[in-house]
Amino acid sequence: MSKKQKRTKGHKKNKITKGIFTVLEKNTDKSFNYKEIVAQLGITDSIGRNEVIKKLVQLKEKRRIIEESPGRYKALVSSKSYHKGSVDITGRGNAYIVVDGLDDDVFVPFNKLNKAFHKDIVEVYIYPKRNGRKLEGEITKVLERFKSTFVGIVDMQKTFAFVRPSDFRMYTDVFVPMDHIKNAKDGDKVIVELVNWPDKADSPFGKITEVLGKPGEHNTEIHSILAEYGLPYEFPLEVENFANTLDTSIKAQEIANRRDMRQVLTFTIDPKDAKDFDDALSFRILDNGNYEIGIHIADVSHYLLPDTILDEEAYDRATSVYLVDRVVPMLPEVLSNNACSLRPNEEKYTFSAIFEMDDKALVKNHWFGRTVIKSDQRFAYEEAQHIIETEQGDIPDEISILDNRYTVSDDIVAATLTLDRLAKILRSKRMRAGAISFDKVEVRFSLSDTFEPEGVYFKETKEANKLIEEFMLLANRKVAEFIGKQRPEKTFIYRVHDEPNEDKLMALNGIISRFGHKLNLKDKKSISASLNQLLEHVKGKKEQNLVDTLAIRSMSKAIYTTDNIGHYGLAFDYYTHFTSPIRRYPDVMVHRLLQHYLDGGASPKAETYEDKCKHSSEMESLAANAERDSVKYMQIKFMEDHKNEEFKGVISGVTEWGIYVEIIANKCEGMVRIRDIRDDYYIFDESQYAIVGERTKKIYQLGDEVVVMVKNTDLIKRHLDFSLLGKAE
Repeated sequence: MSKKQKRTKGHKKNKITKGIFTVLEKNTDKSFNYKEIVAQLGITDSIGRNEVIKKLVQLKEKRRIIEESPGRYKALVSSKSYHKGSVDITGRGNAYIVVDGLDDDVFVPFNKLNKAFHKDIVEVYIYPKRNGRKLEGEITKVLERFKSTFVGIVDMQKTFAFVRPSDFRMYTDVFVPMDHIKNAKDGDKVIVELVNWPDKADSPFGKITEVLGKPGEHNTEIHSILAEYGLPYEFPLEVENFANTLDTSIKAQEIANRRDMRQVLTFTIDPKDAKDFDDALSFRILDNGNYEIGIHIADVSHYLLPDTILDEEAYDRATSVYLVDRVVPMLPEVLSNNACSLRPNEEKYTFSAIFEMDDKALVKNHWFGRTVIKSDQRFAYEEAQHIIETEQGDIPDEISILDNRYTVSDDIVAATLTLDRLAKILRSKRMRAGAISFDKVEVRFSLSDTFEPEGVYFKETKEANKLIEEFMLLANRKVAEFIGKQRPEKTFIYRVHDEPNEDKLMALNGIISRFGHKLNLKDKKSISASLNQLLEHVKGKKEQNLVDTLAIRSMSKAIYTTDNIGHYGLAFDYYTHFTSPIRRYPDVMVHRLLQHYLDGGASPKAETYEDKCKHSSEMESLAANAERDSVKYMQIKFMEDHKNEEFKGVISGVTEWGIYVEIIANKCEGMVRIRDIRDDYYIFDESQYAIVGERTKKIYQLGDEVVVMVKNTDLIKRHLDFSLLGKAE
């Protein structure tokens, strides 16, 4: 049969399928036999009639239509019962379908998933609702796979292999023919890509695309975390090669097109182990007594040009990923650590926001544009903090990032102290306006050369951190205002944060009341003030991390969008991300748009940028999940060496299958399974956030202090199980 004949035959089959649906969906409450359908389609030949009969049987088997009675067919769904949504698979294998516009999620039992996976976009049929019952339905079609690659363990057979996915929500293994196993060995951890799922097959067919290594090995597990979220851990060779051919030299011709700030006092303040420095501050006193303060940001967009493979790779990544033992950068090292890093005593191209401020931190004038700078000094936060606390420039050995003690110039000391004073005024104004201060404790690990955790410490936020934070916030806010207030409106990228969900705040209020705290939910300003008061009151108390976590969860998620609704958490009407283009792609887009408007350019279509904002928000979320998983992995690795030790902890979560306990000393969280508590039969009481002993009536409640011991550590599944020894005295 010729290719033309094959195409013609396929075309006729598609026409018949469309015709059947046209007939059935015009009369969704009526059933039809094949003769009635044939008549309505005007088919008169026996070949066409037989094709209709065959197609009706196939559509019924695929559950796309219903055979109401023998030989009579009707549309599966009406417009009211057919919906599009995303799949949320639970730990028990059932699913809920999240449908826009519906108040309740649609429950779908495991046997009605019809090959849909977690986060897939699907078509769901909702059954007629019975009184008092939750919405139930079945998935009728997978419209869009969320992902097609999975991490799993190879189970090798004689002539084929299975890959057992690590993700508990992936309910089926993947069949891999022998010619698609790559070089995998039995028990290896691999990435498997789904190829297809034949109708009669129990498992989808796939091919192994990468062998990650042996389960439990450090690099295998870290690479697995990245792969589970579809995040890369190295750059494609062609991207590296492209980046390495860039001309990163500083040219006089380019300097002539920029505001020259090389003679102005400039310095950076970053973590002591930072490799890239993407922001610097400059400071000088003007003749009128006001201060000129420059916030200088690496001019990534000078090197990262649109429509290049380097730009495409940066956009795809959208963000750098900060794992427990490494950074997976958005840009290759030649840019992130070299050309765009504002290292001391090197001329660098920057994009700057320069403000004239008075002694009360009021902005009198602003200027935005491209500059060239030369940083005079690099500080670690600890060094800047020492200057703020002592008002002296002598940096002691123990906090020096250089090899020995050194003295900072009087000009830099004076500038640092003035900037600190102005930053405190800016922060005070923000808090009075309703900003919320989340200073959640961040866990950090001291690692050996072989990435073994030798200790745990907590990242502290002090005045030096807040100094940098306030001036970065100022730049972000003023850039957003500069564009956002122009008329007619211009397309721009905003970082927005919606008001908190009322139900979540009510739930939070219920939980914190157990610790003697209370929120005032009267209005927007009351909520902000009482949240700040709560966060201040719990500092240093056993419930701090729990309350901080729950308070953050009650907030909406900040996202990127072209539709400005303001930033609730910061109490800003206009806010964007301008200050970190080395590690965030939205900042690169902001730089490009700002320069475009400074050059008098017309506003581009918002739809194009809205799609890019959505992608950036999604990648940010994936990166945050990967970062959390890497911390969890290291916590489990740390606790492996602490078996048979007793720890005091706080119950941080309660579920029907167990209680989560966070150890007070190191913030490691594990689970005590209900079935492992032997002194009674415990029942989950959702209303009390507790489990209750059936016989003894003993209660283990959210926030209770308990004593636990490590029972089991599983690095591969990233599970940490505790044995419960009882309540703390």
